[in-house]
Amino acid sequence: MSDRRPEPFDPITLEVYWSRLVSIADEAATGLLRTAFSTIVRESNDYGTVLMDRNGDSISENTGGIASFSCILPRTTKAFLAKFPLESWRPGDAVVTNDPWLATGHLPDFTVVTPIFHRNEIVGFAGCIAHSPDVGGALWSADCRELFEEGIRVLPMRLIRAGEWNSDVVDLLCANVRVPRQVMGDLEAQVVSNGVSVRRVVEFLEDTGLSDLQELSAHLQARTDRAMRRAIAAVPDGTYQATIEADGFDAQTTRIVCTVTVSGETMHIDYEGTSAQIDRGINCVLNYTHAYSVYPIKCILDPFTPRNEGSYRAITVSAPERSILNPVFPAPCSARQLTGHLLAGAIYRALEPVLHDKIIADCGGAPTMRALFSGVGRDEQRFSQVLFASGGMGAAPHKDGLPTTAFPTNVGAGSIEAYESAAPLLVWKKRLRTDSGGPGMFRGGLGQEVEIEVRAGQPVRLSLLSDRHRFPPYGVRGGLHGAPSAITLDDGSKPHPKSRTSVDSGRRVVLLYAGGGGYGDPTLRSREAVKADLRDGYISAAAAKRDYGLE
Repeated sequence: MSDRRPEPFDPITLEVYWSRLVSIADEAATGLLRTAFSTIVRESNDYGTVLMDRNGDSISENTGGIASFSCILPRTTKAFLAKFPLESWRPGDAVVTNDPWLATGHLPDFTVVTPIFHRNEIVGFAGCIAHSPDVGGALWSADCRELFEEGIRVLPMRLIRAGEWNSDVVDLLCANVRVPRQVMGDLEAQVVSNGVSVRRVVEFLEDTGLSDLQELSAHLQARTDRAMRRAIAAVPDGTYQATIEADGFDAQTTRIVCTVTVSGETMHIDYEGTSAQIDRGINCVLNYTHAYSVYPIKCILDPFTPRNEGSYRAITVSAPERSILNPVFPAPCSARQLTGHLLAGAIYRALEPVLHDKIIADCGGAPTMRALFSGVGRDEQRFSQVLFASGGMGAAPHKDGLPTTAFPTNVGAGSIEAYESAAPLLVWKKRLRTDSGGPGMFRGGLGQEVEIEVRAGQPVRLSLLSDRHRFPPYGVRGGLHGAPSAITLDDGSKPHPKSRTSVDSGRRVVLLYAGGGGYGDPTLRSREAVKADLRDGYISAAAAKRDYGLE
């Protein structure tokens, strides 16, 4: 007779429960999007919502937000629990932080966590991250020399206590930001989002008869852990290494050395040899380094299993302290994505010898290029508006890269109509960039050209966060690199790609977004595909002849 205990959840029940928990996180995301004030959240999807158990381990996450946030939110929740023990929480509480080392790696992201109570017992947590339109300081920029210049840092504190807002925190925030109405509107939306999760989880527990989420959480995490371990086990054991370079800041080129070690069912990613931290805001804290190391692995090895805490347990990540991937306080890190987004490309290049049929070429949207306009409009109202747009995605082993699509982040672009309505800016052009996709058997995704005119009636501040000017996205397996980035003003001058400048009203800014790298030898590309690209304007006649040999 077997001593094996029966599983408490049969596979069908487990799938139904799991799907419902994912739908709760999605509904919470909808609540955030419908109540947020800023276009950063409403239009560009720079947010994440996660359900966690009593330990702070993630159970489910929304399907449309930033995947890296969902890796980080459980870590932040555990930091909250270290400061606020489980027994100290009350129904109606909410805590907040934007500390880069505890949360997402830079000050503009606020993390709000709310406890979930059922029958007078805490059964889990609802978490939400959203990029705030302003945190004071130097705006969202890359040129600060220490964290203190980058904005207000909110250590873990109670935002709401038993339903009552902490007026001291609210007053402190409103006194230190340029657009307090938008900042507080988004924070209130985050609280609303968490409230949706709280109500729906209670309904879920009542419907299922479960007393809490712990046993279900353990089984869901075990499932994702097994799925990832099986996927890693299929990769040949060994040590794989790659080195990539990026523009960095001025003469300080960023060098990322990535070593991936596969051993049985586990994988370790190490960045020994990577550039040291610098006194500019492109440092990437370890939370963010970890998130953008494990998520690309999930994408290529186990893309279909829903993500939760167990998805990443078989993968460990390390980076030397005081490196650009593990800086120490008070290193500036506002533009940490300019470094963190490069990690997927480094990992894929390292694994190319054994996973060339799964990886993609380097992406023109890695890192993302951002332009933040801030100032006072003709109506004397302050504005702070970020242009979210993307370069082309790298080509895959079986298809062309997607145009103007970000990866490894999945932030959106939003509508131009909403963008123009929120600030005195006029977008003259937003079009695909011919010849920007890297040539290959499969072509890299096209970047884009964006031209924006300032119509504020007075000069505005432009903060640029960009890369790929000197080091364009590389191709793989014989594919060629994509077109590099470029930023110019209408008089032909070039502003600093990672600094702040002033732009007079009536002037235009032209941003050229990089194209993705190509995959495979360009001469092997289908002649019909080359002709179609030429007909559609994706490539020029000169490029068709030069890169593909089309006569």
